Amino acid sequence: MASKSLEMPPGMDRRKSSTTPHYQASPQLHHNIFTFPTPPPKSRGRPPISPSASSGFDGSTNVPSNGGDADHDCHNSPLPKKQLAMLAIIALCEQTALNSISPYLPEMTSTFPEVDVGQIGLYVGTIASSFALAQFATNFFWGWLSDRIGRKPVVMLGTTLTAACFLAFGFCRTLWQAVLVQALMGLVNGNQGVISTCLGEITDRSNQSKAFVYLPVIYGIGGITGPAVGGLLVMKNHPFKKGVKNPYPYLLPNLFSATILGIDLICTAFWLEESLEEAKDLPPLKERVGNLFSWIWQFTGGSHRPTYLRNRHHRDSRHRVDGGADGSDDETSDQESESQSLLSMPEIFTNNGSQLTSKEVLNRDTILLLGTYLVFQLSNISYNSLYPIFASSPQPTGRELSPEEIGLSLSFAGIVTIVFQVGIFGKLKEKMGNKATYRAGLFLFFISMMMMPWVGYSDSKPLFGVGTGKVWLWVELGFGLLVKTVAAVGGLTSALLLITNSAPNHSVLGTLNGLAQTLSAAGRAAGPFLSGGLFSIATSVQPKGEALAWGVFGGIAFLGWIASFGIRGEGLESAEFDEENGSGEDEDYDDEDNDAEVGRR
Repeated sequence: MASKSLEMPPGMDRRKSSTTPHYQASPQLHHNIFTFPTPPPKSRGRPPISPSASSGFDGSTNVPSNGGDADHDCHNSPLPKKQLAMLAIIALCEQTALNSISPYLPEMTSTFPEVDVGQIGLYVGTIASSFALAQFATNFFWGWLSDRIGRKPVVMLGTTLTAACFLAFGFCRTLWQAVLVQALMGLVNGNQGVISTCLGEITDRSNQSKAFVYLPVIYGIGGITGPAVGGLLVMKNHPFKKGVKNPYPYLLPNLFSATILGIDLICTAFWLEESLEEAKDLPPLKERVGNLFSWIWQFTGGSHRPTYLRNRHHRDSRHRVDGGADGSDDETSDQESESQSLLSMPEIFTNNGSQLTSKEVLNRDTILLLGTYLVFQLSNISYNSLYPIFASSPQPTGRELSPEEIGLSLSFAGIVTIVFQVGIFGKLKEKMGNKATYRAGLFLFFISMMMMPWVGYSDSKPLFGVGTGKVWLWVELGFGLLVKTVAAVGGLTSALLLITNSAPNHSVLGTLNGLAQTLSAAGRAAGPFLSGGLFSIATSVQPKGEALAWGVFGGIAFLGWIASFGIRGEGLESAEFDEENGSGEDEDYDDEDNDAEVGRR
């Protein structure tokens, strides 16, 4: 068996592992069943193939089992509960802070002197989109940086800068100030992608489903706590001077947001462990910051023999003594070292020994996954933007619901989110797999959008003569929101798992998540403008003008669903799904490749 696994047929591509822990075994398994000739992958490049265990075509390692118990243990790793709790705290604090702005933003915008009261919606959209557009510009950078210096420093830096932006936002009194601060907040905030990366690194394919299923729940809770905080803490009157208006009525909710982010920062500094293996060999964070400032001071000051070059020459001289090379190219290496000195400093950045090519990272499955993820996020934000406009607009294009009724319906959707994610989705995904649930999410977006134009009016005749038009309106709206919520929650969890498992190596997982969040920001920036504009056009179309807006985005979701069938990589599924369904498929793939090789011979 061992020799067979070493003899790879010519032309057969070796599939890469989705997660580093997949190559790790417990000491008991390591001793009794198999051993690895090389350590688990901790650097960039292709993961090694174990000669003592056959490598499945999906990139997983098929462990020769001496019994059902050993095989079962290999596929069930314990959850790192302490680190999962830390990531949950980070995500909840950040989502609470970010969602606290929405309740008072329209009122805050109306107080700006440049704003026309009749165009508040346009300016609110401008402020909100400035955040998403800024994230679009920098999310990829934050993911790349986390691959070079580690996840923990990037999370701490993003949290610190975001807290500073919240403080500044509380003092904004003009439109351009609000747009500028929101843009800065988007530029410095890339933590959502880094948190997903950390979650993928501290879990493996045997337990990642249990961990990832709670991330959308945390986002949902943040969507409840954030608006509550933002709405309750607005102080229009001066807290210390009775009868005097507060010059900064929106400062207190922003101070609260900055405070919880400060608590988040302290917890991160003390209890969050670095999850990038390469970064664990770097000096402590405090020492790295000092090295960075030393480099900046010496580089900008034009030092003749800076310390970063002397350290490099010291390492090179030891290499030349060991290897017998002479030092005739010192001057050339000086120039090359100075031009590449910062990124190659092991005192600051991780070792970038065997860089993966762009073709290895952005393969066909990854490109299709990222493209459909853009469609998924565009569909989600477009629905979220269209629904309140559609519900509040006058008939016949809208349904004339009051703000209280719209809020009640959205609260129902929030409850459904938590119940479905905690109680139903995990078991459903075990049966269907990541790819099928992701496709189902895109298809359900299509279904939910195509249903909305056919929701009745409050004064419509009741269906089958039962109840009233108002009752049927709520039944139809509730069912549509239910379908959309299932699509959004289930699809998002599956998308995060697919992105994590599509990474050829953990050393590029941050970059890949950064790219995914960049596309997500693009969808969040374009969705509100496109949906609002289409609905404005729809008001002049009769009959059923609302079908124009809903139909366009439903069609986009349908195209994304069709494209998702091109995602076929076997290494994208979680371990529990592979146990039940994947083994036979892997054997079929191996048989097909062996038959093809025999045919070539």
